[in-house]
Amino acid sequence: MEKQSYAKIFKWVAWALGLISIVILVWGFIKGFETNDGAAVDILLRWAYVMIGIALVAVIVIGLYISVTTNPKSLLRLGIYLVGAAALCLVAYLLAPGSPAVGFTGSVLPSETELKMTDTVLNLTYIFGGAAIVAIVFAEILGGIRGKKA
Repeated sequence: MEKQSYAKIFKWVAWALGLISIVILVWGFIKGFETNDGAAVDILLRWAYVMIGIALVAVIVIGLYISVTTNPKSLLRLGIYLVGAAALCLVAYLLAPGSPAVGFTGSVLPSETELKMTDTVLNLTYIFGGAAIVAIVFAEILGGIRGKKA
């Protein structure tokens, strides 16, 4: 019975968010996206941020709830993953040089903190990109060894 009530809640929330999205989209077309004030685009972007935030919170909270209720030991695995992710971010931060921006022509120079964070995000991008390539190559080699047919 509990699953049915969650399904109804999700259904009504999804309908409400969909209707709000449609109303905002129609309002944007009526107002016009090409006006000089840019209000329609700003509201659409803010609503997109809200929808992404709602989706992230829903996935994290509901996933955590289901994980804890079905398998309480999974919290330990989640903790290990979080510690690993934090360690990876720390390594990327320590490797980030935070060098001054070369060829910057803006009026306000970025601070050292902004430069360090930008380099950290770039390092994380490189790490995840490299890991993705290694995973693809490893999966293909493993599939070839096991004789998997495409």
